[in-house]
Amino acid sequence: MKQVRSFAFMDRIRIVGGNKLNGIIPISGAKNAALPLMIASLLTDDTLTLDNVPHLADVEQLIRILGNHGVDYSVTGRRERQGDTYSRTIHFTARNIVDTTAPYELVSKMRASFWVIGPLLARCGKARVSLPGGCAIGTRPVDLFIDGLAALGARIEIEAGYVEATAPRGGLIGAAYTFPKVSVGATHVLLMAASLANGRTVLKNAAREPEVVNLADCLNAMGAKITGAGTSTVTIDGVTSLSGARHAVIPDRIETGTYAMAVAMTGGDVLLGGARSDLLENAFDVLRATGTEITQTNEGVRVRRNGAGVSPVDITTEPFPGFPTDLQAQFMGLMTMAKGRSHITETIFENRFMHVQELARLGAKISLSGQTAIVDGVEALKGAPVMATDLRASVSLVIAGLAAEGETVVNRVYHLDRGFERLEAKLSACGATVERISG
Repeated sequence: MKQVRSFAFMDRIRIVGGNKLNGIIPISGAKNAALPLMIASLLTDDTLTLDNVPHLADVEQLIRILGNHGVDYSVTGRRERQGDTYSRTIHFTARNIVDTTAPYELVSKMRASFWVIGPLLARCGKARVSLPGGCAIGTRPVDLFIDGLAALGARIEIEAGYVEATAPRGGLIGAAYTFPKVSVGATHVLLMAASLANGRTVLKNAAREPEVVNLADCLNAMGAKITGAGTSTVTIDGVTSLSGARHAVIPDRIETGTYAMAVAMTGGDVLLGGARSDLLENAFDVLRATGTEITQTNEGVRVRRNGAGVSPVDITTEPFPGFPTDLQAQFMGLMTMAKGRSHITETIFENRFMHVQELARLGAKISLSGQTAIVDGVEALKGAPVMATDLRASVSLVIAGLAAEGETVVNRVYHLDRGFERLEAKLSACGATVERISG
């Protein structure tokens, strides 16, 4: 099938800073919700229809991975919004699983693709999945996935870079499992695997993120019996089979928070169309403390900041409902021009400060002390060429560039294409001087 858009490896984004943002930015469906929902299609031979699917490089990559397993898909109901942004409905049908191996050349490009191990194991009784890749923001081991599936009776072996999992003859068996640390990905995988297990599974210290709730709601629509999603204890009563369903991807709370911080950085008045403040309460409380006005309306979330300076605020990243690690880099970009000193402590990933040296190229004053970045706000940033190092780091450079004097060029923006749908078009529509340079 012809794709709407390709994602170029060598593209750059050019920004001329200094413009306030005013207008409407439509918020896309959440990447972090869409990916596990797509993978859930492996659990049934009926069609799973997903609405509000974003057009992102990671989504396209996962479509290729699912196709390798025999999943057919079709895109319908494409609707144009704001002239350049698409909300898609995609139908996934995994009537025949033709291969239970997820090869290295596909899985190495995106960590979330490892999650196919759960539904493949539950439905087919076996799975052979390459150890994952993705952003270089720490080791992010798969131990929790393996231990959790082993608790459900799976036999797990790791050989030649592959995790080979086999279910007992009668299928996976419900069990009680306590996550030693909160893991969104492992919670996704065990929710899917336990849905087809024999008996009851109780997951304790489970992730509480809205994306987990979105997946559980979808699985229940497919016939699963899951209660407690959104709390730290989730109960799954296994069923013998799941059916098809139609389900909508929730609006992207990370995209919402990112654009809210862009408005806080530049000043202006923007409606984030379709956004939900209940998905991002902690981060919005932090933004209000910086001097930004945030209001939920019937159309979305309105973000405003007048010409007053940005107040410094200290944050510590935490699992939901705490401040999201996926907004840490963006908030650091905002704090580079705050009126004073702020402290940003990262507790989720051990290597997620790679954007610090690139922000310094723009004139930011940041020092590191263990897991904490100490940011002393400056009067002005100066445009410069910078290099994106991962998905969230790359957009922090865009936020800084929007306020920097002169021209900023962000290189390696393929990272951005993994998680932000038509970012340059959305910002340009609100008055920013932003353009993509191909090649």
